[in-house]
Amino acid sequence: MADHTETEQRDLAKELAAAVRGEVSSAAADRALMTMDASNYRRVPRAVVAPRDAEDVAAALRVCREHGVPVVPRGAGTSIAGQATGVGVVLDFTRHMRRIVSLDPGARTAVVQPGVILDDLRAAAAPHGLTFGPDPSTHSRCTLGGMIGNNSCGSHSVAWGTTADSVRELDLLTYSGERVRAGRGTDATGTPAGLPPRLRDGVKALVDGELALLRTGYPAGLPRRISGYALDALLPEAGTDLARALTGSEGTLGVLTEAAVRLVETPAARVLAVLAYPDESAAAEAAHTLLPHHPMTVEGMAADLVGSATGLPKGGAWLFVEMGGATPEEAAARAAALCRAAAADGTTDHTVVTDPAGQRALWRIREDASGTATRLPDGSEAWPGWEDCAVPPSRLGPYLRDFRALLGEYDLRGTPYGHFGDGCIHIRIDFDLLTAPGIRRFRAFSHDLAGLVVAHGGSLSGEHGDGQARAELLPKMYGPELVGLFGRFKDLWDPAGGLNPGMLVRPARLDDNLRFDVLPRRPVPVEFGYPHDKGDFSAAVRRCVGVAKCRNTSTAAGSPDVMCPSFRATGEEQHSTRGRARLLHEMLAGEVITDGWRSPEVHEALDLCLSCKGCRSDCPVGVDMATYKAEFLHHHYEGRRRPAAHYSMGRLPQWLHTAAPAAVGANALARTPLAAVAKRLAGIAPERTIPRLATEPFTRWWWRRRPPATGRTVVLWPDTFTNFLSPEVGRAAVRVLEAAGLRPLLPPTAPLRPGFRVRRHRPLCCGLTYVSTGQLDQARAVMRRTVEVLSPLVDEGRPLVVLEPSCAAALRTDLPELLSGDPRAAALASSVMTFAEALVTLAPEWEPPRIERPVAGQTHCHQHAVLGEAADRRLRQLAGLEGELSGGCCGLAGNFGFERGHYEVSVACAEDQLLPAVRKAGPEAEILADGFSCRTQLEQLGERRGRHLAEVLAEGLGDVRG
Repeated sequence: MADHTETEQRDLAKELAAAVRGEVSSAAADRALMTMDASNYRRVPRAVVAPRDAEDVAAALRVCREHGVPVVPRGAGTSIAGQATGVGVVLDFTRHMRRIVSLDPGARTAVVQPGVILDDLRAAAAPHGLTFGPDPSTHSRCTLGGMIGNNSCGSHSVAWGTTADSVRELDLLTYSGERVRAGRGTDATGTPAGLPPRLRDGVKALVDGELALLRTGYPAGLPRRISGYALDALLPEAGTDLARALTGSEGTLGVLTEAAVRLVETPAARVLAVLAYPDESAAAEAAHTLLPHHPMTVEGMAADLVGSATGLPKGGAWLFVEMGGATPEEAAARAAALCRAAAADGTTDHTVVTDPAGQRALWRIREDASGTATRLPDGSEAWPGWEDCAVPPSRLGPYLRDFRALLGEYDLRGTPYGHFGDGCIHIRIDFDLLTAPGIRRFRAFSHDLAGLVVAHGGSLSGEHGDGQARAELLPKMYGPELVGLFGRFKDLWDPAGGLNPGMLVRPARLDDNLRFDVLPRRPVPVEFGYPHDKGDFSAAVRRCVGVAKCRNTSTAAGSPDVMCPSFRATGEEQHSTRGRARLLHEMLAGEVITDGWRSPEVHEALDLCLSCKGCRSDCPVGVDMATYKAEFLHHHYEGRRRPAAHYSMGRLPQWLHTAAPAAVGANALARTPLAAVAKRLAGIAPERTIPRLATEPFTRWWWRRRPPATGRTVVLWPDTFTNFLSPEVGRAAVRVLEAAGLRPLLPPTAPLRPGFRVRRHRPLCCGLTYVSTGQLDQARAVMRRTVEVLSPLVDEGRPLVVLEPSCAAALRTDLPELLSGDPRAAALASSVMTFAEALVTLAPEWEPPRIERPVAGQTHCHQHAVLGEAADRRLRQLAGLEGELSGGCCGLAGNFGFERGHYEVSVACAEDQLLPAVRKAGPEAEILADGFSCRTQLEQLGERRGRHLAEVLAEGLGDVRG
């Protein structure tokens, strides 16, 4: 297991590929994707194998044994202690081994492969009134194999316990190739059942020889004792539960190939009681007193985590307590009784949330905390490492006070939250892991905190396992004798030390292998300002901590989430936001990805990024991959020829402006065989139809009419798409704005005014198409001119109303971030309003026409991510347009869906949410699509026509002709 040469690596990959039926790769990109999990640690594997079945796992282990290469089993890679990283061969179970083998409602059991996603199992069990009890916040992407490896818990552990409480049998393969079926109980010889003779005799001898130590060496009264090996489960009085003993072993003893798990009955009704307390300490003191009421959850959060979240009762900290019942009335009654008891014990206020949508909104705050807690209110970075210590629930209050005091001694900050009912605290702390003094302080604090946890009778890990983060400190918790026994148990199961070495037993130091070590220490020269990361591109990339919300493959009912459409279409890690961030991290490191900005691996991963900006809002830490992609493309093509699509569609505003006078002829040519030649030369997908040019652009229509002279003046932005491709939207918007008492005016140099010469006129532009293709020099030039022209109007207090959501988002975010040194850019960005915002904010007394029609369609991805849709919801409500719009992305996304090679992914994205929502809508429903791309995608995929909200409202007013 020493350093290896490139030849050895190629030979290993070649033999693995010959031995297994699943995919094998030693390519730089695939290895780079697996260097990190959600922890502070990084290791570079030699190869990645995606086994198809248990036989593939056995074959891979055989090859690795022959080469002396370690093996690391990996699920979704959301582990927080480093145990899903390794230097050998990574077994990726998420690609193939994700089948629910069987589900027996009567026995309340299921048999699953290790790559099964928790939410998929829960969805399969739900029709039978059952669920899998443990539910970590990563439930939409974590795997059962990973949960078993870490002994995961989740918010419902006060009701249903840990994963170990839900495991019945485990099928494993040892590094030596032995097959194990681990269950509970003993065979006729009094030894654990399901073991081959060597392991059977060894386990019995180890337990029989250390009965006293096993009975006295573990702390009592800890519902969340996850640290170390659970060898006390092998005691006779514990039922000799080998499956339980192996749960939480972090892939260091055997590779899981199948598991039989217990399911639990889920209550027919649930309500959420949110209890407010003066501060965090009061909430922590009260949490354990609620347990006699048999809650399903007791989750704690303080004000410094929830920020401006709405729907919470007045207080400084909160307990989220879920109560169940056979009926909604019973659940509500139980919640009311709980609230009365809590009020007598010090709550400042409370609220009971009964509707599922309201509950989901509040739970989302809690579930996103593992990401949001990585940025403190002042923007400082905070990191895991002491993410989940646990103490007896009755000790939580005193422990938390001492913990806060220790943070103060080390001048550290963090925001505790977590499973207060089980005495388990999550926190991200603002460790300095970039400098030697900071790392020394991290190490010293870790030792002191371990002592504090033990002094309170706690466990170093209460949920996420020890991995590398805490295993070095296990002697503080268990003493050297029991830790020595852990080592003997490891050697019995894995004498060659081939399974996940450096974890749990004989671990690496907690300050080794830090993922920050390889990053540049000085800021990388970049084009965007990255205002939330102090201009540092490395810091922007570091935002991705690996919680992998972008790997969601299903959308909860009522969820508006967009991220990450390309991953949902392909299922490939490199096409997730996390995968792309990992590749950018490795690009900056220069060890695996060695070509810097010229990297083909990064380019390939970013090629299918739709620049939907969904991650900007949906990623808990605000990773902004659309901006990172634009930055990368700028440097990647600097001084080089670009793809044809960058010239044809990246510079679309120029082409449309030039072609406008010849629209009739251009439209005719676009319907002849010459169109195929033009598309090939322009890099456009042959499946696409070239949109028709307007024979009368919106601005030409504007200049031939006489606008009213009264009303509050707003500047109506003539974006490229509205102006040249869908002027009917602009005409409708003018009609509605004027009806609302507003006076829309175009910017003074709006194109195609009578008397202007096209060849001499430079149209104003938001720069969107240049940004999305990484032509940032050109983007900056057109943005600077826009700022110069509009700044006098902005200074006069005139709002800028933008009809196209993608253009509004570009003006609001891309423009000030690309012109970060110009204060006028920020002022212009703050003046931007959407069509709905202008009406709701500037004409609050106006009553839109009552249309009384259901709606369907999709919220524009940029609107969701950047602009918000509260005003749109309000305006639709006032107009009697009822119904919810879907989330996701239409898949066209500006130039993306038109580019050659993107068509299939573009359609797959549309089929994820948009097209099903439209097909489901009745014939009377109005299909809303404010974005030109969304309307075009609907039209070209043969679905119903979509319209901008302005068109619908204008129709309600009457004739919109100019």
